[in-house]
Amino acid sequence: MLPKNRGRAVDHHFVYDRWLVLIVFLLVVVGLLMVASASMVISDRQYNFAFHYFDRQLIYLIFGVVLAWLMTRIPTETWIRHSLPILAMSLFLLLLVLVPHVGKVVNGSRRWLNFGFISMQVSEIAKLGALLYLSAYLAHFQTEIKKDLLVFFRPLALLAFIVLLLLLEPDFGSATVITSIFLGLLFIAGVPLWPFSALFLVVVSGMGALAIFTPYRLARLTTFLHPWANQFGSGYQLTQSLIAFGRGGLFGVGLGNSVQKLFYLPEAHTDFLFAVLGEELGLIGELAVMGLFVLLVLRIFQLARMALRNEHLFSAYFAFGAGLWIGLQAIINIGVNTGLLPTKGLTLPFISYGGSSMLVNCLLIGILLRIYYEESSGTGPRSSTKLTRY
Repeated sequence: MLPKNRGRAVDHHFVYDRWLVLIVFLLVVVGLLMVASASMVISDRQYNFAFHYFDRQLIYLIFGVVLAWLMTRIPTETWIRHSLPILAMSLFLLLLVLVPHVGKVVNGSRRWLNFGFISMQVSEIAKLGALLYLSAYLAHFQTEIKKDLLVFFRPLALLAFIVLLLLLEPDFGSATVITSIFLGLLFIAGVPLWPFSALFLVVVSGMGALAIFTPYRLARLTTFLHPWANQFGSGYQLTQSLIAFGRGGLFGVGLGNSVQKLFYLPEAHTDFLFAVLGEELGLIGELAVMGLFVLLVLRIFQLARMALRNEHLFSAYFAFGAGLWIGLQAIINIGVNTGLLPTKGLTLPFISYGGSSMLVNCLLIGILLRIYYEESSGTGPRSSTKLTRY
C-alpha cells in the first residue's frame, strides 16, 4: 500500500516509489534486449554495425533517466501554473509539423520535426501538453463542470482542434489515445451522464466514419478482418506478425533466434516488436510483459487514488490520465500485433524503439514520482494553485 502521511512533518529526503521504479526498470530492460535482438540484422545491413539501433535506444534511455530525475525536482504547482503555455507550445508544434519542408515525412505521414540530433514525434508532446492542461482545468472547475455545459464543452473544442491537426498528419492512433484520455478524465471528474453519453456516441460515430470513408483506413480495417485474403499485399505485415506468434509457441525459440526479424516482418524493432518478443520468448514472455503493464497501470491508479484522498485534484487527474495513456497505448500496440485491432502507428511504451516515445514516457514517470513524493511527504499542491487564464 502507498503510505498515508497527511499531517506528517515534511521529510527532506526524496522518497521514490520503489515499486513504480522497479516495474519501469523491468520493462526497459526487456525493451533494450528485444530492440537489440530485433534490429541486429537490419542495422547491420543499413549501417554495417549490428547495434546501431540498440546504441541509439540506450542513449535515449540515458537522456530519459536524466529527464525523469529533473522532473522529480519540479513541484507539481509549477506544472499547474505553466500548463497553458505548454499546451500552446504543443499546438504550435502540431501546426509546425504540417508545414512543407519543415515536418519530416516517414512512410507517408508527416509526424516528425528534425532537431538535428533527434527527430521528435510531436504527437508525443501533444499528449503530455493536453494531459497537463486538462488535469489543471478539471481541478480548477471541479464543481462547475458538473453543472455548467459551457465549462463541459470548452475542453472539447480544444480536443477537436488537436484531433484535427493529428488527422492531417495523419496520426489516427495518437488521436484515439488523446480522445480516450479526455473522455476518461471527464468521466472520472463526474460530468453529468447524458452529455457524456451523447459525447461518447458522437466520438465513436465520428471515428467510425473516418475509418470507413477514408480509403486507406478502410483498407486497413478490411485487412485486419481478413489478413490471409491478401497475405502478400495489404495483409503482409499482419500475417508475418501472426506467423511470429505461431512459431513462438509456449516458450519461444530463444532470445536472438527469431526468423521473422530477418526482413520478413516490417517494423520489427518498432511498432511490431511485440511479435518478435512473442516468437523468441513465447506465450510465457508475452504474459510476463502484459503482466508488467497491468501492474504499472494499477500502481499509477493507486497513486491517483492517494492524491484524490489528499484532495490534490491536479495530481489525481494527471496520474489517472497517465495510467490511461500507458495502458491504452499498450493495449492498442499489442492488439495490432496480435491481429485484434487494425494497424496503428503506436509504440509499445518503454519497449519499442523510438526516441520520442522513450523521452516522453520517462518524463511522464518523473512527474509521477514527484507526485508520489509530495503525497507521501505532505507537500502536495495547494488547492489555491490556479492557472492564470483559461
